[in-house]
Amino acid sequence: MTSKDQILTVELTDTNGNTFTLREICERGECHAEFVIKLVDYGIITPVEEWREAHQWQFDVNALSRLQKALRLQRDLKLNLPGLAVSLDLLDEVQDMRREVARLNQRVRQLMGD
Repeated sequence: MTSKDQILTVELTDTNGNTFTLREICERGECHAEFVIKLVDYGIITPVEEWREAHQWQFDVNALSRLQKALRLQRDLKLNLPGLAVSLDLLDEVQDMRREVARLNQRVRQLMGD
């Protein structure tokens, strides 16, 4: 990577606190409810509140984003559920590190007077 290369990360945020039902998250993710239920069982995504009945679950925009990443990883890399869990956790760590590096770079620029 050269000094001119930049890494762009996009975060989905929802300041309104919108949630999606199981049916809505399946529609937006274009997947079956059984797949979402398995992702919840593996801790890959989590409902906003824990309910016994899956049809009562509500998901936030972060769960939807994670679901879409999981679907892409499974489709493109043929990962199983444990592989998806590990991969998504590692991707989250990389994103956190990128954010921290960007923050530190900005701080260095401020200290150097740029």
